[in-house]
Amino acid sequence: MDELEPFIGEWAMAATFPNLTTIEHPDARTTFEWMPGRQFVIQRFRAPDPAPDGIAIIGFDRGRDTLVQHYFDARGVARIYEMSFADGVWTLTRTKPDFSPLDFSQRYIGRFSEGQRMITGAWEICHDGSTWEHDFELNYTKLS
Repeated sequence: MDELEPFIGEWAMAATFPNLTTIEHPDARTTFEWMPGRQFVIQRFRAPDPAPDGIAIIGFDRGRDTLVQHYFDARGVARIYEMSFADGVWTLTRTKPDFSPLDFSQRYIGRFSEGQRMITGAWEICHDGSTWEHDFELNYTKLS
């Protein structure tokens, strides 16, 4: 689990939604912290509308033989994303139903840069099972 150490800390978030301006709000934050025992990372996030507040738990799922992120937000959304983090690239992917129906697939690809103090990335969405489209940008800047 040591590979997740670059996430640990507080991050400012900035999102750019299609047909909207970039949302950079001083309260748009996410924190990553180790759960006691260092087997899981807890991610808490808060942001102004239209983004929801929420929590995610990241850890290794032996049954799937991969990292996963269990995601929950203030809208009542609960999802499981398969996760990878290698060579400075963070990927979250959801292509199978889990706690909620799979009306569409999603993936996030973020790249660490600036000495692991920035993550530049975007969410993509797929409605037909094969064509991925840009959904929105989501970037992080490490504060501490």
